[in-house]
Amino acid sequence: MLRVLTEHSFRTFAGLIAALICVAIVTPALAASASAAPLLAFAARIAGDDARTRLVIDFDRKPEFKVHYVANPYRVLIDLPETDFGIKTEELEARGIFSDIRYGTMAAGRSRIVLTASRPIGVVLAEVQEEQGATSYRLVVDTAIVTDQVFQANMEKQSWQEASATTTGEQAPVMLPGSRAEGPFVIAVDAGHGGIDNGARGGVTKTEEKHVTLAFASELAGALNKLPGTRAILTRDKDEFLSLSQRVQLARNEGANLLISIHADTLRQKDIRGATVYTISDKASDSLAASLAERENLSDQIAGISFVDEPAEVADILLDLTRRETQAFSINLAQSIVGNFKNEVLLINNPHRHAGFRVLTAPDVPSILLELGFMSNKDDEKLLVDPAWQKKVAGLVAKAVDEYRSTVVANGG
Repeated sequence: MLRVLTEHSFRTFAGLIAALICVAIVTPALAASASAAPLLAFAARIAGDDARTRLVIDFDRKPEFKVHYVANPYRVLIDLPETDFGIKTEELEARGIFSDIRYGTMAAGRSRIVLTASRPIGVVLAEVQEEQGATSYRLVVDTAIVTDQVFQANMEKQSWQEASATTTGEQAPVMLPGSRAEGPFVIAVDAGHGGIDNGARGGVTKTEEKHVTLAFASELAGALNKLPGTRAILTRDKDEFLSLSQRVQLARNEGANLLISIHADTLRQKDIRGATVYTISDKASDSLAASLAERENLSDQIAGISFVDEPAEVADILLDLTRRETQAFSINLAQSIVGNFKNEVLLINNPHRHAGFRVLTAPDVPSILLELGFMSNKDDEKLLVDPAWQKKVAGLVAKAVDEYRSTVVANGG
């Protein structure tokens, strides 16, 4: 009896060992199979406007990704390992900057998200954020409009070979070029209106404001670029429409130290003439300033763009201090321009005024709006379309900017 039990125990023990060996062999295979399973993108959301848009996608595991740029049309490509997109269609509907969004399998073991825009865009930030407890991971991609030059530079410096290689380390944030801390002193010159938004119209020559502002902006950029250590960029260099928020974003993308917006409006009182320099303020300095700001702020509506006023971030003390400092710099520049215009360019009464112009709202970029004169006044109109006058005034503005910069540097700014 003892022998029978021993043999039986032996057979049981042997079977158990065999089973354990099978488990040991099969388990790594199952683990490998599980690790090779596609990523799961299970939720997404998009927020922003036509100047800057954020895309957020939630994954079940940490995604490795690469960002690339393609032109004609302007596109940002986000390459991923094989991914199952369990995202509701409405969660990734194109909005903000994007005119179209597509996603899916690109090749064996690879997937891609394609973000298409109607104008050049760049990735301001792209990073993976770990959710609490590492139960999921979030891919955050911030995009913003850029100039053609920046887009082309991004295309030229990218390496497609890196996209096909397996990355194992931390994904470094992708950032746009441009810095205020170092490099040249950058001035964004903004030619008001453009495209479908013609602006004012001359009573004699019938010239549209958008052409006057672009001609002067180009002249001013040329004068500024002659200053040492200075780089001027145009928010628009052709007859195209830009929303007010796009103009501000383009200046910030370039790390602008200043924004100068150029205009030449029209008034019912045709006898009023002369140049005016505006800085931003919640309360307009007078009824004329309020009326002009209201009219300029309607530019977006001409192209069918609705504006939702965002609540003031009164709790953000640092942001409030930045705005105050920026406003002080803006006033300094305005006074410098007025001083250089005296006895050289006809000025309106009280030539430095202020109102709530939306193109001047960047909290960290000193900004002014330069009203060159009024297309509604025949004498102003004659000067506004005169290339020689434009060159003279552009030189005076450039001189004022140079003086402003010297003052800021001397004061440690």
